[in-house]
Amino acid sequence: MAKSTDLVQGTLDLLILKTIALEPKHGWAIAKRIQQVSQEILQVQQGSLYPALHRLEQQGWIKAHWAETETGRKAKLYSLTKSGRIQLASELANCQRLWSGVNLIVGEA
Repeated sequence: MAKSTDLVQGTLDLLILKTIALEPKHGWAIAKRIQQVSQEILQVQQGSLYPALHRLEQQGWIKAHWAETETGRKAKLYSLTKSGRIQLASELANCQRLWSGVNLIVGEA
């Protein structure tokens, strides 16, 4: 049985796109930011994160480049492309529509 914190398929892509919308981040920082902003409710495992990053890069929604981090280590930083920003806006609109529908049903109870 799925735990209540398991992500609906496709949600991880949205969370990644939203997380790197403001500034490029490396994989570990993306996972930590999602965990932090969700107040520890959501935790993204490496086994889910890195395949999602690879998929988003293949789709052209993000791009990666190697850079030095704040700790002085080299890391692959991910940032949104122009088409990634368009996709993020589309995904946000779809989620808001979905959440509105769910709220209508849950509000009935």
